[in-house]
Amino acid sequence: MNLVELQDVSKNFGALKVTDAVSFAVPKGQALGIIGPNGAGKSTLFNLITGNFAPDAGRVTFLGQDVTRRPAMDRVRMGVGRSFQIPQPFEGLTVYENLAVAASFGRGRSEAAVTQDCIRILEDTELLRLANTQAGALSLLDRKRLELARAMATGPELLLLDEIAGGLTEGECQALIATIKRLHAQGMTIIWIEHVLHALTAVVERLLVLDFGRVIGIGAPDAIMASKEVREIYLGIEA
Repeated sequence: MNLVELQDVSKNFGALKVTDAVSFAVPKGQALGIIGPNGAGKSTLFNLITGNFAPDAGRVTFLGQDVTRRPAMDRVRMGVGRSFQIPQPFEGLTVYENLAVAASFGRGRSEAAVTQDCIRILEDTELLRLANTQAGALSLLDRKRLELARAMATGPELLLLDEIAGGLTEGECQALIATIKRLHAQGMTIIWIEHVLHALTAVVERLLVLDFGRVIGIGAPDAIMASKEVREIYLGIEA
């Protein structure tokens, strides 16, 4: 069963076509990585999946339902969770309080009803020890973990990760990869935009490559990275 599917989705900003007839599907339980040069349309693609942008053409389905014109909050309640490239927690609130806000708002439930879920997510993301720490005092790695945890707190069926490994040291990156691998092993469906290729290939089953809004390849990571066109466009190598 495909959890999410895009069919010939396009998005223009004035004369600039940022997403050009993009089509792909992600089965339930799979992890898909998305790579491409800066300006390739990766974040716009996420905004089309989450409902922050409406496409100019094409169709988006989630859980078998056409969500093309449904607003972002509807999609959150249906099970689309997202982390952002630059973490922006409520810095004056504790780590636990940040999760409680996300869970209550995203699920439409009281704080008391989501408490046990928040504790479990804190354990899964290695933040339980910091539950009562103000978010503004966290290290970059733990802010990234909190960004991941807040996305998980909304109860997603689909988890979108936007360059969550960016800016981390190698050791920090490996720690975050281990957390994401654990969530995926529990059955979480993931679409992950990332420039840190070894982070992606440690988790995902497939890679999709975007260039100027077009899909230029999708498939097994080894086959995609061996492609002449991908090497020339993404890596800047004359193959």
